[in-house]
Amino acid sequence: MPDFCKISFPESDFTPITLECHQSLSEHLTIHNSPVLFGCRTGICGTCLVEVIGDIPPPQPDEQEMLETLATNHPHARLACQIDDVTVNIEIRRLKG
Repeated sequence: MPDFCKISFPESDFTPITLECHQSLSEHLTIHNSPVLFGCRTGICGTCLVEVIGDIPPPQPDEQEMLETLATNHPHARLACQIDDVTVNIEIRRLKG
């Protein structure tokens, strides 16, 4: 029986979504109605800049470099298109870059 993760969007009218753990977050945010917008999906445009509350893997070096430019001093900032392995419940809020 697979484990599931709940993705919620506090301070918004968007309904939480549930996905199997270890799934790509961007695919599910696109399929389901979510407040996260996507552009390039490669981590270079910053359209999907979000704040993530929850225990997720740290950003890879390329994503970290973009985060240092887009969200200086924001420790929970991430690019949603780069989060591939969600294993716990998380909260997502949009950030403006």
